Amino acid sequence: MSGVQDSSRPLVYGEHPDQVADLFLPAAEPGPRVPLVLFFHGGFWRAEHDRRHVAGFARALTAQTGCAVASVEYRRVGRGGGWPVTLSDTAEAADRLPDLAAQAAPGRVDPARVVYAGHSAGGHLALWAALRHRVPDGAPGRTDTPPAVLGVLALAPTADLEWADELGSGRGAVAAFLGGARAQVPDRYAAADPAALGAPAGRTVVVHGTLDEALPVAMARRYASRAGATLHELPGCGHFDVIDPDSAAAWPVVTEALRTFVGAAAA
Repeated sequence: MSGVQDSSRPLVYGEHPDQVADLFLPAAEPGPRVPLVLFFHGGFWRAEHDRRHVAGFARALTAQTGCAVASVEYRRVGRGGGWPVTLSDTAEAADRLPDLAAQAAPGRVDPARVVYAGHSAGGHLALWAALRHRVPDGAPGRTDTPPAVLGVLALAPTADLEWADELGSGRGAVAAFLGGARAQVPDRYAAADPAALGAPAGRTVVVHGTLDEALPVAMARRYASRAGATLHELPGCGHFDVIDPDSAAAWPVVTEALRTFVGAAAA
């Protein structure tokens, strides 16, 4: 592993205290600028879960792959988030953070080589960020052109919001996030659900444990089949193994999946 340099201050992409990201950089060495991973943490979009619980993962991902990682915070349910704010924050982060990271680390981060990544609800946000050209006109975060992203690495993602709501995942987390079930707010599901929006920009890789206790691996299978994504199933792994650098089963799969996007520059 290479060393890691943590940014002294978070990157600020908006006016709210939660519109920030922690930047992790590989140890300074001469050479080409490195790719940037925008990583969205999970926690079923709820305020009690923030980016601090993935700091070790982000630091290890930087050390192992040589990529810069921006661990993104966003407004969450119970702290000013939910529909449409969480999605608007995601879009703002995707639009602004590559250039902010490049400015914070001159000559070290390549803002033109970006991967969206996330875990659980953050996996949903990463997928959605790469689908903004497919959301309906007038929906939050809508863009007319596909996002300029190398791809999406979705770790145990909430890839099908309607299905997750039917399962009651996260104690009704989807309904809390969107303001109701699909029958009550169909327009919101149409604008926010990756399963309804088609294939994201760039390549998509999904990593999901077969023993995931929060979201069934069947959800990942159906999503990958419909969206044309590559699925790596991890036998015997649960929901949090995919963000555990000490997991002998999951960690090599996660890091190698990232390398398929960024190539030898992050080797």
